[in-house]
Amino acid sequence: SMFSLSAHSLEQSVNSEDRSSDNIVRDIYRHPYETLSFFGIKPQMTVVELSPGGGWYTEILSIFAYDEGQLITAVYDPSKGGYYKRSTDAFKNKLKSRDIYKKVEVVYLGSKLAPSGTVDAVLTFRNLHNWLGTEIETIFNQSFAALKPGGVFGVVEHRAMSGTSMELMKKSGYVTEQFAIGLALKTGFRLVAKSEINANPKDSKDHPKGVWTLPPSYRLGDKDYDKYSDIGESDRMTLLFQKPL
Repeated sequence: SMFSLSAHSLEQSVNSEDRSSDNIVRDIYRHPYETLSFFGIKPQMTVVELSPGGGWYTEILSIFAYDEGQLITAVYDPSKGGYYKRSTDAFKNKLKSRDIYKKVEVVYLGSKLAPSGTVDAVLTFRNLHNWLGTEIETIFNQSFAALKPGGVFGVVEHRAMSGTSMELMKKSGYVTEQFAIGLALKTGFRLVAKSEINANPKDSKDHPKGVWTLPPSYRLGDKDYDKYSDIGESDRMTLLFQKPL
């Protein structure tokens, strides 16, 4: 195995040859080293990643946690069928495909993430817009419950213009900082800090197909490809919350 006896540093994990080249090319937009450093993630932590999607961050986190930590991924419940089942089946197949994932635990969103007060960090990247409606409050509450006192809740999300309506947030995929922070505070978290490491001033947030117009989705296909490629991935807020001691 490639794994040494000592835990990988965050820098080693981000630069690991176990990462896929398709994922590495997005580092210029996603800033994994800076983002995980900002969230204070350490190799011996128990970390929950909410709704890992294609597993872009899962790859880094599983390498980082491999020796001393624990990574729990909270995916959609496949019993809901349709998209939820397809996405979870694909994610589970990905985990089976490589040794780096053999210690990753899988739980379902909507059920308990972990025993109460046992988790050091809960992280989610570009997901809040998918949960707008009823689900988001449950997920925030379950994240709060799973965390140890003093544990951190780290959020990266496409950032809407201040004052954007809920309807437009759902449609565009961009969420306001006010909404994200307000909900976290209502849940019981305190806001520790916010960072501009994932900001993109070129992003007007006003696109024909919402945030999915931009890379990596390019929802318009070849239409105006160069324009959207030049803008790059979305403008994002990066928020660090803590469960009070």
